[in-house]
Amino acid sequence: MTIIDLLERNAAEWPNDTALIEINPDQPETRRVTWHDFELVEPSLKKQHYRREITWSVFNEKSNRVANMLLSHGLGKGKKVAILMMNCIDWLPIYFGILKTGAMVVPMNFRYAANEIEYCLNLSESNALIFGPEFIGRVEEIADRIPQVALIYSGANCPSFADDISELINESSSSFPKCELSEDDDAAIYFSSGTTGFPKAILHKHRSLIHSARVEQAHHGQTRDDCFLCIPPFYHTGAKMHWFGSLYAGSKAVILKGTRPETILRAASEEQCTIVWLLVPWAQDILTALDSGELKLDNYKLDQWRLMHIGAQPVPQSLIRRWLQYFPNQQYDTNYGLSESIGPGAVHLGVENVRKVGAIGIPGYGWEVRIDDGRGNNVKQGEVGELCLKGPGVMVCYYNNPQATAETLKDGWLYTGDMARQDEEGFIYLVDRKKDVVISGGENLYPVEIENFLSGMKKIKDVAVIGLPDQRLGEIAAAIIEIVPGETCTEEEVMEFCRDMPRYKRPRKIIFADVPRNATGKIEKPKLRKIYGAEALVDSQNRS
Repeated sequence: MTIIDLLERNAAEWPNDTALIEINPDQPETRRVTWHDFELVEPSLKKQHYRREITWSVFNEKSNRVANMLLSHGLGKGKKVAILMMNCIDWLPIYFGILKTGAMVVPMNFRYAANEIEYCLNLSESNALIFGPEFIGRVEEIADRIPQVALIYSGANCPSFADDISELINESSSSFPKCELSEDDDAAIYFSSGTTGFPKAILHKHRSLIHSARVEQAHHGQTRDDCFLCIPPFYHTGAKMHWFGSLYAGSKAVILKGTRPETILRAASEEQCTIVWLLVPWAQDILTALDSGELKLDNYKLDQWRLMHIGAQPVPQSLIRRWLQYFPNQQYDTNYGLSESIGPGAVHLGVENVRKVGAIGIPGYGWEVRIDDGRGNNVKQGEVGELCLKGPGVMVCYYNNPQATAETLKDGWLYTGDMARQDEEGFIYLVDRKKDVVISGGENLYPVEIENFLSGMKKIKDVAVIGLPDQRLGEIAAAIIEIVPGETCTEEEVMEFCRDMPRYKRPRKIIFADVPRNATGKIEKPKLRKIYGAEALVDSQNRS
């Protein structure tokens, strides 16, 4: 079985049931060329309303039209087709249309600059790029430098350097183009988050995709009565692989274009969402709005909301404790994974283990986990080492990068680069990224531990801890602290709060500033090191 078999099944068994809903609260009157009606006699202008939806039948037929269009242009098995689009109701039908041809789908980060788009297209050896209106300028900038890439545009006012998807699929069949596929066929190339420089291309087989669907449904028990609120970007494995649980169950999902607290709660209320996956900043913003009285839960209907889960980055214990005070009847889960392990679920807390908040959890469905001491041996229980994963969702390789592949895949184990420890009950705690460990005066400091401690201070909205150069100690831990709006805080208050922390772990420098995070919620620590590192080195040299 492959992931496209699930879409075919849903369209056959529940053709008239809602599959996807798009809510765009910020642009209720935008007009664009669209192909939401699968008949597509000819392209036309339609009004994009606040809310749009499609059934499983329409979803499937749209993906068939995309597939047949691509096949008619020689883009089938062995080829690669990239997607560069913002989240919308067209995104997933295009994704599945590419898979139905037997080609590999290459989702691309919508934050990429023009040179990064060019780099990723070349690295993945993509043969075509389907892009949306937000990217016309960036794609035009590189169009002459990528003649090997067919450029296909989805949106209003097609630029002269691209072909219009609505015209290309006008005559395409809505029937499934039969293509022999198995779990052993190559399916997708994803890119690493890019927080450490230019991203690496991650190759996955169809086995990875279908396994992620099974994992998600096993962990969160989706049924056809559920409704999943999807907010994060589809280019990332996290959002899409959580949605795969809805695909597996045949249940509907809401694509929300907006992250404001009021927008999230309103969508959950009006669409009667039962499952919501949040990133840490969005959960923090909701709590801040509730604490301040800006939002009042009485204004929303949220009794049906049964599960809130978080992934993509370490989750402060204090955040979840506060969340459960406002939502005591909700289940909570946290999910750990990498794009190299086809997203979330390799490790998960489990809704029944809320008492262990702070841990990332236990091995997920179908996954094995071990913690390596750096010499190929398992560490003793309670000791810190590198987290390693094995299972059907592990990547094939870093595409066109055998050296990085050899460093990451060893004897079937994926070395994650994350430092972790395991308690006496088998629960795994993420300590930090291997490369982020701060060595200060010979002591290993784990920024995530310090961040978790500081996040317990009510005045702190967000915090990032990095190592800065120091002439005497080599490095010192610096805390970049973002204060809750409307609050004031001093360095003395922070240091007083840290008195309950072992002295050697206390940050030696406090910086009040915004904490930058990427689209998947991860703190952009390289950016912080670049901003504050040179300044710290000068200060350290002056002191010496």
